[in-house]
Amino acid sequence: MARIKKSPDVRTNELIDCAQRLFFEHGYENTTVNDVIREVGLSKGAFYHYFASKEALLEAVAARMARQSLDEMRPLLEDPSLDAVGRLNALFASSRRMKVDMAPQLKNTFDALFKPENIVLYHRIDEALTAVTLPFMTEILRRGQEEGSLDAPDPEAMALMLLNLRLGVAKVMHRALQQAEAGDVESAAAMLDSWMQSYGLAVERTLKLPEGSIQVTEPGFARAFLAA
Repeated sequence: MARIKKSPDVRTNELIDCAQRLFFEHGYENTTVNDVIREVGLSKGAFYHYFASKEALLEAVAARMARQSLDEMRPLLEDPSLDAVGRLNALFASSRRMKVDMAPQLKNTFDALFKPENIVLYHRIDEALTAVTLPFMTEILRRGQEEGSLDAPDPEAMALMLLNLRLGVAKVMHRALQQAEAGDVESAAAMLDSWMQSYGLAVERTLKLPEGSIQVTEPGFARAFLAA
């Protein structure tokens, strides 16, 4: 049977769809390029026409998920009832919901990314996510500076600083997941709660906001995330 010809965009999205499902079902380490191309129905040569490696495919999965998440948040930029602080809190609330909804998949991803041999891949994923998220965060801070609700004289630089702060939280989330899996859920939840509260305090101090302005976490979030 002749192979069906599809546009590059359609093929690219098929590969990303398939990879996302397999990475989340079986884990990144346990999924091979052969697994992906077998399900999509492409040759290995055709795969490498679209992606240079499995690592590049994971970057594409992460970047698209970030874009989809931010697309859902874009109406916030046009909501006249929210100032910049309200938009930041809505962004953090959306992030919490996503983390709880996708906790098992995130654990599989973290287990792969935080292996010492994957440190370069971890940073490549972070760069892909930052490239998608930075313009959105910069726009929120720019509007906040203009309306006087926060202090961000260089919105892009400040946005990049805030995004870099989240790297520490991701590492603690992975550690908390491992600790909870070992049976110590209470200590893991307490540790994660403490780190996220500190992250919120750092955001407030960076933007010169009163304490309590930013809600990075909420009561019960850490436990819900670890138990999901």
